[in-house]
Amino acid sequence: MKKIILFFSLLILTSCYDVERNCKDFKTGRFQFDYVVNGVKKTTLFERTDKFQIETYEGKTDTATVRWVNDCEFVLQKLHPKNIKEKKAISMRIVSTTKKSYTFEFGIIGSDEKQKGIAIKQ
Repeated sequence: MKKIILFFSLLILTSCYDVERNCKDFKTGRFQFDYVVNGVKKTTLFERTDKFQIETYEGKTDTATVRWVNDCEFVLQKLHPKNIKEKKAISMRIVSTTKKSYTFEFGIIGSDEKQKGIAIKQ
């Protein structure tokens, strides 16, 4: 009996937890995205406006158009792709937010492979 009560108590507590998603706070602004490639920490800085996202990575700048699907999802399309892979659009989805950052999932449209990251508002 105690196990049943404990189980239902935990179920009630976990079902009350809502992930914060204030996506509108992150539609525009300056952001930093840190990640690791082959054991080396890399940083991308980007600025997003209503229509464009300008990224700077290892001294190179690239621009993409931004098309919002809803408040938490948008599609990036590079303006000047250098190869076939860069021509493919990228789907971005904000999964959760905090006061200064958001967690997102991204992947090439049409692919089931998704990656996650955290962007920090500057």
